[in-house]
Amino acid sequence: MSRDAFSYDPQDTRAASPRDDRSHRRSTPPDSRDRIDSGRNEGHPQQSADGREQQPARASRSESPRAYYLRDKAYFLRDSELHSLAEVGKFRVIAAPDLAKYAYGGDHARMEKDIHHLGRLGLLTDRTVEISQKKTLRILTLTKRGHRILKGAAQLSDRQTAYHGLRKPREAKHDADLYRLYQKERARIERSGGRPLRIFLDYELKKNLNHDLALLGPDNDNLERKAALAEKHGLQVVNGKIPLPDLRLEYETPEGEVRHVDLELATRDYRPRGLAEKAKAGFALYSRPEDAGRLRRVLDEREITAGILSL
Repeated sequence: MSRDAFSYDPQDTRAASPRDDRSHRRSTPPDSRDRIDSGRNEGHPQQSADGREQQPARASRSESPRAYYLRDKAYFLRDSELHSLAEVGKFRVIAAPDLAKYAYGGDHARMEKDIHHLGRLGLLTDRTVEISQKKTLRILTLTKRGHRILKGAAQLSDRQTAYHGLRKPREAKHDADLYRLYQKERARIERSGGRPLRIFLDYELKKNLNHDLALLGPDNDNLERKAALAEKHGLQVVNGKIPLPDLRLEYETPEGEVRHVDLELATRDYRPRGLAEKAKAGFALYSRPEDAGRLRRVLDEREITAGILSL
């Protein structure tokens, strides 16, 4: 009998956790926190009730894998390996050094062990891409099989999209840096007592927006209708267009309100007009340190007061 991906632990007698049915409190949809399996911890920090990471009580528990099935084949994974699949799946592509820093607390040896195992199982692709004539970048992406294991393991909330494969090889550096951008914004939110809920990449935002634009038919160029549609998606019309951010982070405030922040990773390749539109759309602008000076000059020349945050 063919089975989809699920976990099995002969000592696990837990019932499935109920789905979070909180009502919507903002125009942007709320979501439950990414669910981490509450079985054995595999050496990766757990989250406390306020969303902050806690180190596992006993590191020895990290060596106890669990079985996840796909078409009658068992894949034995530690919690830290499953967590890595979830991180990579949410962002589509992550630079290996960044995964080691943020998901493993700087434990590169531990990450290398997990990544090697996931690669042998055919769940993760580990490759090096050229990002300039003199520089390369080691990046990680899910395989289709890894994506199916992740979805079946219920590691992510039902509404958190996960991806597999490298869609834009030429933009691998930019897309991989979004993971670091998220970590910067996540830290800011948590310092204020908030809690990250889920992320939207531009793929998902664009898909949802284009679907609704198509429903407008001949009215899709009507500025009033377009503005109403943009507001529905938490966006704005700028120069007759609806700019999209690289990343949207939805979070819960200390007061329990669900809000979102739209983040853009700007580079020196941005044209002045495009950068100005992103700023006018209200996005929080981040840049690599080497690009910040040029980008600030562009904004100053256009008399735009938006700040540039350092990645």
